[in-house]
Amino acid sequence: MRKRLFVALAFLTLAGFGFQTASAQLPGGLPRIPRPGKPKATPTPAPAESARPAPKSETQPAAQSQPDTGAAAAPAAGQELPPIAKDWVLVRADTRTSYKGNFDVWSWLPLVTFRSNIERPSGARYYVVVTQPNGAPWIELKCDSDTNGIGHECGSPHTPDEQGINAVGVISFTIKMKNPLAGTDQTLFTGKAKVEKAPSGDHSTRWPNKFSYFVNSDWALPIGYVFKDDYWPAVAFTVRGTNSSGLQLHVFYKGQEVGAQQGPFSCSSTELNGTPTRSTAEAVPQGGTWERVSCSLKGLRWDGEEVEGYHTLVRNPGEYEVKVLWNKKLSRTFKFTVGPDGRLADNGIARANGINAERVIVPVQVVGPQDGQWDRNAWKTEAFFGHPLKGFAGPPQ
Repeated sequence: MRKRLFVALAFLTLAGFGFQTASAQLPGGLPRIPRPGKPKATPTPAPAESARPAPKSETQPAAQSQPDTGAAAAPAAGQELPPIAKDWVLVRADTRTSYKGNFDVWSWLPLVTFRSNIERPSGARYYVVVTQPNGAPWIELKCDSDTNGIGHECGSPHTPDEQGINAVGVISFTIKMKNPLAGTDQTLFTGKAKVEKAPSGDHSTRWPNKFSYFVNSDWALPIGYVFKDDYWPAVAFTVRGTNSSGLQLHVFYKGQEVGAQQGPFSCSSTELNGTPTRSTAEAVPQGGTWERVSCSLKGLRWDGEEVEGYHTLVRNPGEYEVKVLWNKKLSRTFKFTVGPDGRLADNGIARANGINAERVIVPVQVVGPQDGQWDRNAWKTEAFFGHPLKGFAGPPQ
């Protein structure tokens, strides 16, 4: 009897030690890192909460859980983010001044930048696989990472001109991570981008095949972000064209403008820059450019004592409306809400779509003709490169 009791106690002790050892590592062996926080003009985010583990390897049997492609089920409260921050994915077309050795014809190659929510394991590397508009296999892009290992840029200058094409249309791309030490090759995100072209500055009757290529991002125009920027709120939204320096923001609370004594709010940084690598002809509307700009509302303060000329949000909960003038004409309107606790009220859209919930996603109404002709329904199917937002109703038409 004593012998049996001793064996049972020994087994329980070993099992408890094994459980503690396994729980010290995330599934798949990928460590957590702080997820990106408040965005800056550079790709270096501020640390915030931890990120979710990377998906299982594609080499696993079909019965295993599948890689997260950015379209996975919405994370519940406290659940970790997907491996790729899809609101920081940018696809561009890099115009090259030759096509298969012919300098009278221009071509293009893909550029992909993104932020990751996971720490890259030792020995692993990111790369991007891109197909042609007709679906044919095309190219594999090498990725370089920033010093923090969170921002990544894939493509030029590593890609030679000879691999360029001049066909336009919808391309597919896949962000992958290969780790020869672990024997894995994982798919982290899949998407689609619409590539278009327009006459370049060198386009003429003599050079009719010199086009500038770019990615159409009309889907981004109705999607805005509100977030905390130190002592004041900030917003981000997308405009067509490169005249973001002409933007001025005005904020209204209960029908009255607030924070105006500090002057109109301006947009000082560009979060995502979709400018073509070769300029378009002057006649091309908006120059084939979509830019996401970030604007600090420094006349509004989250908390603290009342300061003359400032509007304190904690003392004034409720709905706020932002009106954007672009070259002195009304261009955007959108709203956000401050809760009774003095904090930005979360509408749940970011969290429901696997996006950093430190940013509240709001619908933006585009007003006036300054953005030119654009597809007002693109966000319904094309948002975030084929991953439209769940629970997002869009702006009033």
